[in-house]
Amino acid sequence: MKKIIALLALTCAFSAQAADRLVVGASPTPHAEILENLKPMLAKEGVELDVRIYTDYVQPNVQLAEKRIDANFFQHKPYMDEFNRSRGTHIVAVSDIFVAPFGAYSSKVKNIKDLKDGATVAIPNDAVNGGRALQLLHQAGVIQLSDPNNTKSTVKDIAANPKNVKIKQLEAPMLPRVLPEVDLAVINTTFALEAKLNPTTDALFLEGDKSSFANLLAARADNQDSPAMRKLVAALRSPQAAKFMQDRFKGSIVPVF
Repeated sequence: MKKIIALLALTCAFSAQAADRLVVGASPTPHAEILENLKPMLAKEGVELDVRIYTDYVQPNVQLAEKRIDANFFQHKPYMDEFNRSRGTHIVAVSDIFVAPFGAYSSKVKNIKDLKDGATVAIPNDAVNGGRALQLLHQAGVIQLSDPNNTKSTVKDIAANPKNVKIKQLEAPMLPRVLPEVDLAVINTTFALEAKLNPTTDALFLEGDKSSFANLLAARADNQDSPAMRKLVAALRSPQAAKFMQDRFKGSIVPVF
């Protein structure tokens, strides 16, 4: 009888561990690096964290909606909202974690004032990040938008273009690769870091730290409040996480907690 009780207790223990396993989709850097750093902390809390790497902005949400993963960590709310609207998904924000300022990079000029007439400027081709890129170009004086506060601005909303720049819209992951071929590229920090670009030293200009595009942990309505998810949120918003972000990324990302 004692052996049976011990076996049942062991079985229950393994079941509890399995129930607390979280599979989280993330961009390679900084998101996956942050999660990997938190694995030991979460293990002590009884959460086994399985980090799945994605190099695009579509599959992490598709996989989450299809319940192939439990959460993802790569996007900001405007992108998530647009994805839900266009795809009919119901992904929800669990918690804001950090701001990753957009930056404008160039391998041809050192100062935005030196951007030549008719220069080619590459920006992301998705609706939200494209609008965000145009807002940054407006802030830098490269163009003027009819409504600078419209996060969904398109090239049709450019009211003035004093340098006659040509806007080239490309998939966000491609932007670092085309940098030698264009005069300026507006790149998300995730892909800038992957390409070994340091936003604080290599960007000609950056968004301010008051950006409304905070990167967040996303989940589904059916699991956003699970005990394991709450433990993950606590870890992501812990002093250890903040210190890791500051030490590892040197101001390229800014915790919002």
